[in-house]
Amino acid sequence: QVQMVESGGGLVQAGGSLTLSCAASGRDLSGYHMGWFRQAPGRARIFVAAIRWVSGLTYYADSVKGRFTISRDNAKNTVYLQMNSLNPEDTALYYCAASPSTYPPASSSGYMYWGQGTQVTVSS
Repeated sequence: QVQMVESGGGLVQAGGSLTLSCAASGRDLSGYHMGWFRQAPGRARIFVAAIRWVSGLTYYADSVKGRFTISRDNAKNTVYLQMNSLNPEDTALYYCAASPSTYPPASSSGYMYWGQGTQVTVSS
């Protein structure tokens, strides 16, 4: 079992930045990759970014490439999502999740452990 706790969400103006954190605990994450997903009201949850825990290899949705950066601190068992140049379309509940690395990083179906989510609201 892996516990995931997100933090760092909030209200920001368009063009601003936020950094989300996700603290994971409960097991060794070396066989996992960590992902960020988001869900806007009335819409499906979608992939944002992922990182392989050991190699640090990263993956991004096209909509966030060049604006968002995912990183991890192995010592702290924490994953970060640095979000720059935010726009109102980025408004959503952001979730972090952990998936065995045998699954495709962008597919939500492989993610076994999910946090409760942290709200990001971008005003225009």
